Amino acid sequence: MSKVTPQLIVDGAAPLHPVISPDGRRVAYTVAAIGRKEQHAISAIWVAATDGSAPPRKVTAGTAKDFLPRWAPDSASLFFGSDRVERGTVQIHRISLDGGEAEVLTTWTSGISDHLPLADGRLVAVVAAAQPTDEDERRQAERDDAEVWGERVPHGRLWLLDLDTGQFREVDGFGDRHVVELAQRPDGGPLAVLTWATPDIDPVRFTCDLHVVDLETGKVRDLGPAASEASSPTWWNTDGSWHLCYLATTPPGPVGGRAVFELTVPESGAAGDHRNLTGGMTVCPSGLAQVADGPPLALFADGLDTAVYRLDPESRRFQWMSSVEGHAASLTASRSGEVVAALASTAYEPMNVHAGPPDGRLIRLSDTRPELRELGWGRQERLSYKASDGLDLDGLLILPAGRSRHDGPFPLITLVHGGPYDRHADRFMLSVNPSGQWLATAGYAVFLPNPRGGEGHGHAFAAAVAGAVGMDEWTDIVSGIDLLIADGVADPDRLGIGGWSHGGFMAAWAVGQTSRFKAAVMGAGISDWGMLVATGEWGILEAGLGGSCGWEGTGPHRHDQVSPIAYASKIRTPVLILHGEDDTNVPVGQATYFHRALRWFGVEHEFVVYPREGHAIQERNHQLDVLRRTRAWFDRWLADPASDRTHGAAAR
Repeated sequence: MSKVTPQLIVDGAAPLHPVISPDGRRVAYTVAAIGRKEQHAISAIWVAATDGSAPPRKVTAGTAKDFLPRWAPDSASLFFGSDRVERGTVQIHRISLDGGEAEVLTTWTSGISDHLPLADGRLVAVVAAAQPTDEDERRQAERDDAEVWGERVPHGRLWLLDLDTGQFREVDGFGDRHVVELAQRPDGGPLAVLTWATPDIDPVRFTCDLHVVDLETGKVRDLGPAASEASSPTWWNTDGSWHLCYLATTPPGPVGGRAVFELTVPESGAAGDHRNLTGGMTVCPSGLAQVADGPPLALFADGLDTAVYRLDPESRRFQWMSSVEGHAASLTASRSGEVVAALASTAYEPMNVHAGPPDGRLIRLSDTRPELRELGWGRQERLSYKASDGLDLDGLLILPAGRSRHDGPFPLITLVHGGPYDRHADRFMLSVNPSGQWLATAGYAVFLPNPRGGEGHGHAFAAAVAGAVGMDEWTDIVSGIDLLIADGVADPDRLGIGGWSHGGFMAAWAVGQTSRFKAAVMGAGISDWGMLVATGEWGILEAGLGGSCGWEGTGPHRHDQVSPIAYASKIRTPVLILHGEDDTNVPVGQATYFHRALRWFGVEHEFVVYPREGHAIQERNHQLDVLRRTRAWFDRWLADPASDRTHGAAAR
């Protein structure tokens, strides 16, 4: 049997961006390398028959970044983005499924952000910043480039590309707002457009607006503000009236579960009220799919699994259609809605493209990691337990590879998910971050909890951490650990904890609350919520978690009470700190602050910064380092003194 190595994990590929052809016969998707070996990413476009009657076929070479496939209305050709002409600058290409070379459709100086082929077959809606002016080029050449906030912002503009002439026509009427997402009405009518105030998330006043564009006249009609963090505009029709649905955070926000909102869009005049269609549900919507001839379909996170729902036009409630074991994402539907596709993963099968009827079983189409079936993985179990206040909780346990519960107790590592609005679904737990199966193959039991604040149990469950991160979610995690100790699975003297992003915060929080952990890994974690409001890309929205921000007065502030930095003097656990140097989500200053505090108090730790990396580690050599270093860290501090385990040997 082959050995699980860091190279095996990072040298694979993963499917992304599935999209079904309008006729429902094929699904196109991107296959991207997991570890980036060069400056720019590499990916290719593949196409598979949705009924599984033929093996998937690679339709682009994959020597550059070929991604974001979009079908032509007649299902005969594909549009896609690629930087094959100039690496790092994306242009739109088109390729026929009958074969031949891809045709380059654009030569936009600053590159294309998004594109959508329109129903008439003649036009493509394009999102791109305006072409640079002579003054822009002069400023760049002379390095006369002082940046003034709010000036010279490269907003994404909406353009219509005429495929016959190659000419672009700008759709004016959005003011200085940034175009984010597009959706055309299925009958070939107007375009729904979602905009932000700025190209990046506005860290002080983040707003999302909806608009409708008449493609014949170019006239833009404003539909007003959408709910917070709106995405996925989706049209549907009932009784002759057109409606728009979209995903957004449940009000009042900014912390809470996602919801589906709906508004009526008349041919003229004001739009209707925005109605929450998922209020009171104990599952969480995670994706919408537009259907031409009926109401939209949706994916819902449902505990450890996922489900497909359809909107009932009469009750305006979503009705269950089928369950998908484990994790599913990126739902896409044919024009008729009779065939859907999604990315899906189960406990021992990695993410792949699946397709089938929305009310039936989805079959696997792609097979991007067949080599993983040759390996022995830890047994993955579903957990169901009670929080200290009686709330029902779930999670996962992965036992050491080749071992059973009867062989315990084992050293236990708790891995907390990010978000906090995320979850550990019952999927294949192997990734470039510290992951369950990577540690289980080294002899560790791994606990994957789903505490309050996460996805899959409704809005109230998700909103429980508003202004209270590290409170009930921490005791939820402790309850699970105590259960595993009582069941003889976990050795109470060999406990570790780790995570990335919000999971990194929870690891830093944990070691300031207790000394029961013998090692911790803080990956891209938060140490100071007040500083995150000041410097992180989400800005004021982070105050929804931390409870306050520094400009509210002289304090005391709620965010200080829930920040790990405030408890640094109590830390006795060795901590491995990992962070990307260019992280804008959780800036590296969060890690530096925690590192300095641990130095001040003489706490054993290691501080590692990865150059050029953002919030997710993408370069191959850095990914290898994360895998080796995290496992070596736990080996060093959790090894059984009576064993002959050599520090770090399992990670080579």
